[in-house]
Amino acid sequence: MPLITVGVNHKTAPVGIRERVAFAPEKMVEALSSLVSNQKANEAVIVSTCNRTELYCSVDNVEDANEIIRWLGNYHGLDFDDLKQYCYTHLNDDSVRHIMRVASGLDSLILGEPQILGQVKSAYAVSQEGTCIGPDLQSLFQRTFSIAKRVRTDTAIGENPVSIAFAAVSLAQRIFADIKKNTALLIGAGQTIELVARHLKEQGVKRIIIANRTLARAETLANDLNAEAIMLGDIGDYLAEADIVISSTASQLPIIGKGMVERASSKRRHKPMLLIDIAVPRDIEPEVEEVKDIYLYTVDDLHSVIEENVRARQDAAKAAELIIEEGVDSYRRIVESRKVSDLIVDYRHTAEDIKNIELVKALKSLESGHSPEQVINKLAHGLMNKLIHAPTRYLRDAGADADQDALTIAANVLGIYEDKDN
Repeated sequence: MPLITVGVNHKTAPVGIRERVAFAPEKMVEALSSLVSNQKANEAVIVSTCNRTELYCSVDNVEDANEIIRWLGNYHGLDFDDLKQYCYTHLNDDSVRHIMRVASGLDSLILGEPQILGQVKSAYAVSQEGTCIGPDLQSLFQRTFSIAKRVRTDTAIGENPVSIAFAAVSLAQRIFADIKKNTALLIGAGQTIELVARHLKEQGVKRIIIANRTLARAETLANDLNAEAIMLGDIGDYLAEADIVISSTASQLPIIGKGMVERASSKRRHKPMLLIDIAVPRDIEPEVEEVKDIYLYTVDDLHSVIEENVRARQDAAKAAELIIEEGVDSYRRIVESRKVSDLIVDYRHTAEDIKNIELVKALKSLESGHSPEQVINKLAHGLMNKLIHAPTRYLRDAGADADQDALTIAANVLGIYEDKDN
């Protein structure tokens, strides 16, 4: 059956529209059931994230795309014409290519980001839970997951950090041989520091201290990460304990000065300390760089790393696109082979019906007292005539039309080969 993808994403729609067409997780099964039960789609999977809402559907006709958009608008209370201007539609191979690119992180706001694959897998699982998926989308998504895995393992699409938070943690991992033995002091409690903290936690850093102007905010983040919370004014007391310091506040004046770092370094007996200042204006005085065994990096240093990594991901994306094209081609072969399988099953059923009819006739003849030899001959003759009837008619029509290509194909299919020596 035809495949259709209808959606909006960060490239086609502003956040105000994306918010309005997003599906709450607890409403997803209900939405899928509505989409399928209203016969807008035979099967459906809905992927809904902060950057995209996409409906993957198996339908009867490709013309049904507008009906899918109309359903999406009605479900969220949006006018069809207002919504359609932000929507994109992909059909068949383009639909297959799109989901494979999405799952591989090639269509993401951050090229190569890994989270989207998990989100696509969750969407697939929800559709299974709601029994809104069948053989068409099952084979599509299973093939998609296989291709996305190949992209991850065979290319460097996800190896180089392209976010400030991830780049900061990656830098710390390069400086320290085993980050699991280190203590990190994070200054600030905004989104960037929260991401840094989560990345550090994932990498198994031994201890995290979060310093913030508002202790309550620091405590909220610290409780979520099993970390410690302190006030900004207490940084001087804890700095010597930190191997890694990452700061991102909205302060207009530096929070850490050269003198504070010198005192901390002395207490540490000059063990190396990494300070990463990702604030603008800067939280750490530039002169700190002059202190022995202190390594200071700014947001500009990280940006240069990120730009280099983006270029590396773009190179990897070219290799990933080739893998995806292989995936589209292999999925197409799966679909075509399934069509042939259905044809073979139908052909066998037809032959089985012919056999049963002739067998019943033969058994009746035996019961009537006809000789077995006569019955067998008649059975064989009847089977032969019934089985060659359709091919014979096809050959006669092709011959009447002088269709040599059709005759050659029929000869190959029927196992008739001309003796080239005659």
